Amino acid sequence: FDLSINIFSHLYFFFLPLVIVLLFFIMNISKTILTNVFIYPKSTKIPRSYPIIGSYFSIKSNINRRIQWTSEIVLSTLPSLTFTLYRPLGHRHIFTANPSNVEHILKTCFHNYQKGYLGKETLKDLLGNGIFNADGEIWKYQRKLASHEFNSKSLRKFIENVVDVELSDRLIPILAMSASQKSVVDFQDLLQRFTFDNICMVAYGYDPAYLLPSFPEAKFANAFEEVVRISSDRFNSLAPFIWKLKRILNVGSEKKLRVCATQIRDMAKEMIKQKKERSSYNKRSSDDLLSRFLISSSDEQQNMHDEEFIIDIVISFILAGRDTASAALTWFIWLISKNPEVEKEILKEIANTTTSSLTYDEVKDMPYTHASLCESMRLYPPVPVDTKEAMQDDILPDGTFAKKGTRISYHPYAMGRVEEIWGKDWQAFRPERWLKRDVKTGNWKFVPKDPFVYPVFQAGPRVCLGKDMAFLQMKKVVAGVLPRFRFVPVVDKGEEPVLIAYLTIKVKGGLMVRIEERTN
Repeated sequence: FDLSINIFSHLYFFFLPLVIVLLFFIMNISKTILTNVFIYPKSTKIPRSYPIIGSYFSIKSNINRRIQWTSEIVLSTLPSLTFTLYRPLGHRHIFTANPSNVEHILKTCFHNYQKGYLGKETLKDLLGNGIFNADGEIWKYQRKLASHEFNSKSLRKFIENVVDVELSDRLIPILAMSASQKSVVDFQDLLQRFTFDNICMVAYGYDPAYLLPSFPEAKFANAFEEVVRISSDRFNSLAPFIWKLKRILNVGSEKKLRVCATQIRDMAKEMIKQKKERSSYNKRSSDDLLSRFLISSSDEQQNMHDEEFIIDIVISFILAGRDTASAALTWFIWLISKNPEVEKEILKEIANTTTSSLTYDEVKDMPYTHASLCESMRLYPPVPVDTKEAMQDDILPDGTFAKKGTRISYHPYAMGRVEEIWGKDWQAFRPERWLKRDVKTGNWKFVPKDPFVYPVFQAGPRVCLGKDMAFLQMKKVVAGVLPRFRFVPVVDKGEEPVLIAYLTIKVKGGLMVRIEERTN
């Protein structure tokens, strides 16, 4: 009898793990059948999901076009415009282009959809607890601090001056030189250099002189580029434990990220040291953000000596201002080159402005140019997808269940392609969809869209603080270069730029253009 008990015990402990694995396998098969056969109709493009590995093969095969791929899937799921992607090991990732869901995530239940552990961990090496990587009270304090500064007229004037100098002293002379030499240049690279110089001046009061005729290498800019690229790879990793293990061992890409992030933060520390040496906390030495935050944060006792706190904030704004405006303007120039009638209307509007160096108030009176930029960002939003994490179980307005810990991404790239919102001509670059004629004057009047239909600048409590400043910069560039130069993309007939995405979108390989100086 004792022998029988021992044999049974051994058999029990031997077969129990197998039974558990078998049950897990059966459950996954059931979920797969339910998902692929019943939940989503065959007309959709939902990728097939398998036990344990989920949609690994579909994700892997579309890794280089994940924005376009997930957009195609979302748009195939009408009317919900939402689908759940099953990642390996049972991880779920919800994608949505449904405006009701977006409003729910960004406003109605804002408290339940935050950056979350994975999001914060991914960008922690660069942003620390900066405003774009923080939740809760830390985020609230930084938001209040930044909001106060961004609403000041003196900062707006400072940004105007910085953009004007960079435009007249660097960008326009380089474009003129290229036109005279009839050379081909990468306009995306020029814009990235232009915006990097601008944001460094605005953030630190520091000029990296990245946009020069010699196109110099800049250690600070290169370090930023590497950190953004590797952080983006982290976000899209099919097996996050691999990069986490590489970080622990300090090898490969994670070692490179650590070196580059250290360079960025060391430079920020040096900037702070110089600011402190030049002035006391109670007297601003410059109008840049660093000087402003040093004064503002000194009023809060808990942050008075927290150097890392200031570094986190300022680096966050460099990241935000570095690629977004350059991405928007790159795709704008491409679209303008294909739509000469739109270009003609923009030139007409610029010609009717009173001065060559536009002020903030004059920029606000350029509705057609504003509409053209908005239309460009509808088709090519600088941040094509933004991801949150559900803090508690919830049900989205369209009925999708969001389990605690689930990643949820709203998809501006897909939302700009929804026929039910933008009409059958959604593929057309048509600024007029943002405009209406004033009955009395006959002039164009800009009509903004619901921010939850067009969340290019986010919406709700986290709406972009630098939105007005971004439009100021972009309009100044357009008004400064378009009347003088024509941009002719160097591409084979019928070819279009290939979109690639890191934290922001880019043109793969750059936007090569030939610059022609206008005769009239």
